[in-house]
Amino acid sequence: MCGLAGEFRFDGESADVGAVGRMTDAMHDRGPDGSGLWSLGPVALGHRRLKIIDLSEKAAQPMVDSALGLAAVFNGCLYNYRELREELRREGYEFFSTSDTEVLVKAFHRWGPACVERFKGMFAFAVHERDAGRLTLGRDRLGIKPMYLARDGARLRFASTLPALLDGGGVDTAIDRVALHHYMTFHSLVPGERTILAGVRKLPPATVRTVEADGAMTDHVYWRPPYTRDALPEYAGMDAAGWREAVLDRLRTAVRRRMVADVPVGVLLSGGLDSSLIVALLAEEGQRDLSTFSIGFQPAGGERGDEFGYSDLVADRFGTDHHRIRIPDSRLLDGLEPAIRAMSEPMVSHDCVAFHLLSQEVARHVTVVQSGQGADEVFAGYSWFPEMAGVPRERAARAYGEAFADRPHAALGEYLNPEYLIGHDASGDFIRDHLAAPGADTTLDAVLRLETTAMLVDDPVKRVDNMTMAFGLEARTPFLDHELVELAAACPPELKIADGGKGVLKDAARALLPEQIIDRPKGYFPVPAIRHIQGPFLDLVRDALTAPAAKSRGLFRPDRVERLLAAPDDDHTTTGVNTLWQLALLELWLQAHRIG
Repeated sequence: MCGLAGEFRFDGESADVGAVGRMTDAMHDRGPDGSGLWSLGPVALGHRRLKIIDLSEKAAQPMVDSALGLAAVFNGCLYNYRELREELRREGYEFFSTSDTEVLVKAFHRWGPACVERFKGMFAFAVHERDAGRLTLGRDRLGIKPMYLARDGARLRFASTLPALLDGGGVDTAIDRVALHHYMTFHSLVPGERTILAGVRKLPPATVRTVEADGAMTDHVYWRPPYTRDALPEYAGMDAAGWREAVLDRLRTAVRRRMVADVPVGVLLSGGLDSSLIVALLAEEGQRDLSTFSIGFQPAGGERGDEFGYSDLVADRFGTDHHRIRIPDSRLLDGLEPAIRAMSEPMVSHDCVAFHLLSQEVARHVTVVQSGQGADEVFAGYSWFPEMAGVPRERAARAYGEAFADRPHAALGEYLNPEYLIGHDASGDFIRDHLAAPGADTTLDAVLRLETTAMLVDDPVKRVDNMTMAFGLEARTPFLDHELVELAAACPPELKIADGGKGVLKDAARALLPEQIIDRPKGYFPVPAIRHIQGPFLDLVRDALTAPAAKSRGLFRPDRVERLLAAPDDDHTTTGVNTLWQLALLELWLQAHRIG
């Protein structure tokens, strides 16, 4: 719903308000409805506002409560803010607004950092305690809302986007070689705290970080679903029908929660199972004239560019106010540069461009949309999940790496110049460490835990946030409701991988959706022109990879680049990403942000 920024110094100097102002201004698109700055000695906070709950100026940020000695900035939405406000009122707190931001401030005063355990929603926040001189940063359980950090010996800076930190200045923009290893292994995904830049880190999901006045830091991870059958004893021994009803009930609640707003809420309707199920449940709730949106592109390489037949079927079934948005290749090409600039980190998925162009159109109609992202990771919808079901735990990391990784560690030398290689398999280590962590009954449980708590955060979740917020559009993801995720984590894996994947979800949908939607082949936002690079798209890629900045940086081996440019459609990763696009996208992003 917004963009936040700040600086906290621990060297005795006052915060650089000018730098915080530049970071805040850089996020105008995330919050076009207002801005604010506040400072007090070593701390300065900035905020860009997108008005969704309490449209009055009483809800403006940074929000300062002098009586409580707290100042805060907040990005996201607390879906249970009304219930929390009533609980806090009963405890004697008085409110001057009807915003969820003020609920966060009072909740922090009442319960301290443990307030996050009571929040149901998506959030990233910073709270400064005047009397203690302490700063607390927090992020929601699934990392739906971002928080980027840049720290040196004198200060900590933070912002909702990485480019905002760059506008603040003083960031080490050297390439992080471990992150580059991840980028080339996980189809551009850099999981965990790292980013492609050595000087920028991320606050991990489900984490509260406390920073003392002298710079000392402590982290508390407040949520991690165990992925065991005994995690939710009340569901022990339940049969398939019981799980179907339990999943549907939790999803109903998740969808209902995400209607909380003082502005209209629409749905991004791809015509797939996940977004169609959201539309069906909203119709069940009595929503009328619901705005739904689908996007399509021109075909290329024998691949069609839209799935309007499926989205039309759902829109007609539930009588939505449906918008078909068809994008010609000429507009797609023009849209590439702004989409890349909107990326907080380089993201190779062609879905990014689709989401960016879709969001531009949707923002003309509504301010909030629900979206189906996350269902595939939470309910085992990808093709490699069934393969994991019978794998012994000691072979889990190898099997997952073979199914998910773009290329093995030993093959990176075929693409990267020697100075960017590292001597150990950092991406393999990341997988092994996650899969070996305590909990998770089976290999598939461990893989789903890795996908949901790590990989998901830095691909579809980040993609949706970046592309929608580029137009002041807030996307809400009911499949990432933490209570639904907890239920899915405890659900027997065989029910999730049944029926080709997402079996329990498909079973739950059969009373609500046409069979053509439930049993259709899995689809994506198809953008054929990027999957099959040719014509002006190939010219763009060639220019990026042969530009003086690219040659000076020297990330990629020239001989490999030449071969890829000569045969742009011949080399694809394990998951189908065009390798030429993977290399070019990184250079395009670095050049768009004037790095190096």
